[in-house]
Amino acid sequence: MTERKKKFGEEIVTVIGDELNVGDTAPNFKAINNDLSEYDFYKEEEGKIKIISVVPSLDTSVCEIQTTKFNQAAADISPDVVIVTISNDLPFAQERFCSAKGIDQVKTVSDYNYLDFADKYGTLIKELKLQNRAVFVIDKDNKLVHIEYLEQNTSLPDYKAAIEAAKNLI
Repeated sequence: MTERKKKFGEEIVTVIGDELNVGDTAPNFKAINNDLSEYDFYKEEEGKIKIISVVPSLDTSVCEIQTTKFNQAAADISPDVVIVTISNDLPFAQERFCSAKGIDQVKTVSDYNYLDFADKYGTLIKELKLQNRAVFVIDKDNKLVHIEYLEQNTSLPDYKAAIEAAKNLI
């Protein structure tokens, strides 16, 4: 398994797994919904354009900004587009965060139990067992059309590029 070095603030961390490439088929993965039911990416998002927003933890300022920005953008995108935020936060914490912050356009799922997403998308921070910040845009046929793996986890992704990539698929 490939190991890559990234920044988490001032620290250097190890991210495990291979990075995906534009044109690859987005791997199916299982995670946990906020109601503790199992989430199956292909099954639940079949036929939709998908934006996956990956955050280390919703309870941090940069992750909150990222999730809020995508939540706001979701109101201006077609109903054919779904935005999924994934982290290793417990589902209870994700639900509490969304309720407290008015996040109602973005679906949150947790990879804490299986780490299936982290394994297949190459986003697990080895030392912290958190997700490395990233954004993926996936077409209706599950082809990756836009990918951004961030080198610095305290930086924000390019929302406009991800939103435009999704809009171009409509």
